[in-house]
Amino acid sequence: MGHEFVFIDDENRNHYAHDETENLHFLPDVVIKPKTAQQISEIMILCNDHKIPVTPRGAGTGLSGGALPFHAGVLISFERMNSIIEIDERNLQVTTEPGVITEVLQNAVKEKGLFYPPDPSSKGSCFIGGNIAENSGGPKAVKYGVVKDYVLNLEVVLPTGEIIWTGANVLKNATGYNLTQLLVGSEGTLGLVTKIVLKLIPFPKHDLLMLVPFNNLEKAGEAVSAIFRAGFTPSALELIEIDALKIVSKFVDSTVVPVTDEMAAHLIIEVDGNHIDTLMNEMEAIATLLSDFDCGEIFFADDAQQKAELWKLRRRAAEAVKIDGYTIEEDTVVPRAELPKLIRGVKELGMKHDFKVVCYGHAGDGNLHIRIKKEGNIYSLHNPAVIPILRDLFKLVKSLGGTISGEHGIGLIQKEFMDIVFTPIEIELMRGIKKIFDPNNILNPGKIF
Repeated sequence: MGHEFVFIDDENRNHYAHDETENLHFLPDVVIKPKTAQQISEIMILCNDHKIPVTPRGAGTGLSGGALPFHAGVLISFERMNSIIEIDERNLQVTTEPGVITEVLQNAVKEKGLFYPPDPSSKGSCFIGGNIAENSGGPKAVKYGVVKDYVLNLEVVLPTGEIIWTGANVLKNATGYNLTQLLVGSEGTLGLVTKIVLKLIPFPKHDLLMLVPFNNLEKAGEAVSAIFRAGFTPSALELIEIDALKIVSKFVDSTVVPVTDEMAAHLIIEVDGNHIDTLMNEMEAIATLLSDFDCGEIFFADDAQQKAELWKLRRRAAEAVKIDGYTIEEDTVVPRAELPKLIRGVKELGMKHDFKVVCYGHAGDGNLHIRIKKEGNIYSLHNPAVIPILRDLFKLVKSLGGTISGEHGIGLIQKEFMDIVFTPIEIELMRGIKKIFDPNNILNPGKIF
């Protein structure tokens, strides 16, 4: 590999000491940028022999601290492993390295008329390997599913240095335990993914988009469930409340969405498919349905530019509200019919604990991103002023049949709340799996547990 890809200087160490999680900063001792699985294997054998902590890192867009070198040691960056190896048009598959940017991968397969649907908000910068680690979702998950639904096979370097494939490049596989799905969403704690085989589908020919304002936040939540009960499955169904919309509209200097004081929230609703007349009929039927939920005048995006402008507002919401001081983000998910109760409960907690809150997210699958601004508190990790707020929030989520992370992972900042959603025996089973893969606990230590 050579010394030119091993870094111990302060500039590089500081660059990899943080990601997008709150205001956290943990310095690695050394940063290494390997190019091959064999190089990673050699690093892991050495680190395992000497019990040196290793933190795998993708693009650094994570929101749970999963790629932060909490125990210093070695940080392995995957940025040089950035090749799309093969697009298999006959079998509708793509084989890629983990350092490929998600949107780059999507665009490459789109040129072949193919579609890789998972599309996290950071798709223009995040790596596909990081998406594997967190089992990422995004707006399209409501119709097409999340990352786990597209992963067929993984090449993985184990913490002890062995290189394995977890499955086979087939659509059905009932051969032994499903190691592939065990690795997806394991947050870099069980192995280092070095090659990925993904299922693809044909790219839909058309999509339509509309923006629906609501005068009541809970009514917007109720409308979400009603759409699915009526038999519709949008390709995206996003909620953004008015306070967040005001912040992001100002941030990106956009006037595409008219904002008035009586509005409480907007739903962004997209349908896609191959027959434009069918999609038009669906949109008209959904619009008629929504008239029962105190919605305002519906805005239909007329062209690609308007669609892109609406999606820019939604995708940059997290960045905008964070800059505005809402630095603590929670990634809760409940059954979609319980969304109104979650929204109401969050607002009540804000009054109880004296914090400001904005909500937005993937309403179609019940995944609500909750951004908190607590005066004088810019982080949640080990913060006695914030921990009681989060415990109350997560207990509310659990009571509604939900859980504490839908797509951001547990990582560093959520691990002390795992007892709310898991029993001791369930946590011990997970610890046992970790120990089998990583007997010396060197790979991404301090995360999840």
